[in-house]
Amino acid sequence: MSSSVSHALRRRVLVAGCGFTGLIVSRLLHQKGWEVVALTASALTAKPLADEPFDVFGIDINDRDGLTALGRFDAIIHAASSGRRGGDAYRSVYLEGSRTLLETFQPRRFIFSSSTSVYAQTDGSVVTEESPANPERETGKILREAEELVLAAGGHVARLAGIYAPGRWVTLERFLDGTAVLEGDGSRVINQIHRDDAAAALIFLLDAPPGIYNVTDGCPLTQKELYTAIAEHFGRPLPPYGPVNTERKRGWTNKRVSNAKLTGLGWAPRYCTFQQALLGELALH
Repeated sequence: MSSSVSHALRRRVLVAGCGFTGLIVSRLLHQKGWEVVALTASALTAKPLADEPFDVFGIDINDRDGLTALGRFDAIIHAASSGRRGGDAYRSVYLEGSRTLLETFQPRRFIFSSSTSVYAQTDGSVVTEESPANPERETGKILREAEELVLAAGGHVARLAGIYAPGRWVTLERFLDGTAVLEGDGSRVINQIHRDDAAAALIFLLDAPPGIYNVTDGCPLTQKELYTAIAEHFGRPLPPYGPVNTERKRGWTNKRVSNAKLTGLGWAPRYCTFQQALLGELALH
């Protein structure tokens, strides 16, 4: 057994939020030899995960007594979701949840899953971790509060682009069911990351210097480019044009998010482009 593996076997990690991405994070860490404990919001959501090869507990992220009973951890990955709810849920899950986890465990490594939606740029420009992040919506502002809390504690902030994978392939699903619309002239830029690549990046950050990291495939596409790739694959026409939707919960933005900081440390996505992922996934069916 190599020294790196034997060291990993001694490490214990808490994955707070064993959902769409957190479940993959938990499975990968278990495969790497970590002792994994995962959380879901309740016993009801934990029940379907009973057969996973690691412990899954239904404990609210702000239940300090319940969390304390779990023992100590070398690292925590906060991958919990607000369930697409509004500001109160964002504050409870992201801001207060981070505070509770940090104060309860004081881990050596803390990874917080944030979002590239905190970048409010609308001019299609390239944004890096050094770019202004001044979201206008309440949800985005709460994410920024949570980010600052984590950074002040010496943690890692992973700003995730739009996550997709089987079961949550919104762009493809809308195209296939006929509800897709090209907004305006279709030039709004969309930044994405495959769920499995997002999970791998969160794990990669466990051994990276603290700070902010953009997690995206690095190949942003305009909405028209995205739907053109799908339309060409299926031999169907592009969706119709329609008005721009400026009422998105995290705000309407238009920017190209760079992942150069993360790739500069040696991380690389398995799916470098949406088209590659599309062809790869469809080939399995």
